[in-house]
Amino acid sequence: MKKPIVRKLRCAIYTRKSTEEGLDMEFNSLDAQREASSAYIASQRAEGWVELAQQYDDGGFSGGTLERPALKRLLADIEGGCVDVLVVYKIDRLSRSLMDFARLVEVFDRTGVTFVSVTQSFNTTTSMGRLTLNVLLSFAQFEREVIGERIRDKVAASRRRGMWMGGFVPMGYRVENRKLVIHEAEAATIRMIFERFLKIGSATTLARQLRAEDVRSHRGRVIDKGGLYRILRNRVYIGLAVHKGVAYPGEHAPIINQSLWEKAQSILRESPRSRACRSRASTPALLKGLLFGPSGRAMSPTHTCRGGKLYRYYVCQAALKGEISDTQIRRVSAAAIEAAVIEQLRELLKSPEVVMATWRAAKAEGADLPEATVREALERLTPLWKELFPAEQARIVQLLVQRVDLKPDGLELRLRTQGLGHLAQQLGDLRRAA
Repeated sequence: MKKPIVRKLRCAIYTRKSTEEGLDMEFNSLDAQREASSAYIASQRAEGWVELAQQYDDGGFSGGTLERPALKRLLADIEGGCVDVLVVYKIDRLSRSLMDFARLVEVFDRTGVTFVSVTQSFNTTTSMGRLTLNVLLSFAQFEREVIGERIRDKVAASRRRGMWMGGFVPMGYRVENRKLVIHEAEAATIRMIFERFLKIGSATTLARQLRAEDVRSHRGRVIDKGGLYRILRNRVYIGLAVHKGVAYPGEHAPIINQSLWEKAQSILRESPRSRACRSRASTPALLKGLLFGPSGRAMSPTHTCRGGKLYRYYVCQAALKGEISDTQIRRVSAAAIEAAVIEQLRELLKSPEVVMATWRAAKAEGADLPEATVREALERLTPLWKELFPAEQARIVQLLVQRVDLKPDGLELRLRTQGLGHLAQQLGDLRRAA
């Protein structure tokens, strides 16, 4: 009588450990799981079970997610038809999530793969086996959630005591023996930021200044407006440990005092639009005292806020006194007239006549500058203009421009020769210093 032909069943062993602790030992938890699974496969040799040489080991990966490298390789091999039986030591080694395991069972059913747990005997092809599996998975997920709750409770209790529990280290501190310690160089930058914010009152302006000064965070990144707000609102700088919005006295030392913090927060609590209007209104007017209307009367800077937006103008003094006719210019947009003056000023600084006049003025003031140096200095002013602060731009305009006459058909710009020479001398000094 012939023996029945037994079909070979290719068996894959999957092992997992949640932490990396002990993985460097000669015989670790993964080895123990694989040894028990191999023994089980050997006991089923008469049924045609054959162990695959490929190993699927996930050391240091949680069972609460399917994002595991060895598991992904295993699923790819199962989809490719390379596996007939999947063997694990315990069901929770494969997954601790009931939803994730349901997805895995769908894959097993679709590909005809049998799932076996060495220490928990059941058959996933029967309704009773599925019931048993779901009960076991429910307890595995319950255990995982309880462990998570214990960890969260421990973290909350530690934060209530002001302890540092890891994570992102704020600028101004370093970690020593699991505690935050002040980093003096970075702490000086933090204090400077708070103090300058009180003086300026605008995060946008301060961020622009910090960028121009190349002030960077402890990670080497430029401090933008978003990073600036995070610094100004971080209560760790007054010695507090914050957990889920609740602040507790921290073990670390504060970097700034309570008074400085309260002043900064009072500014932040104010409407950003109101702060923007105030900071813009305090910006020096480029053409203050320089702009004159068609009637020869001065035009004064003014502004108004509507809908939270700031609108700046230059208004003719004669119009304010009711001494101007309807055909004359009463007011002009400050942004438009200033942009036109700056553009005309840039073009004038490039002309040979102005370069020669500037060189002669600088020479008269005792500056020994070649004509080529003067020309290069004036050319450098154009790309540098956008990097200057508003106060510095206003100073340069007042230095270079003697008068701006607004005509019905355009602008008439008069330059200060002495101012040109002084500016060329300053730019020449900066060039030599660089």
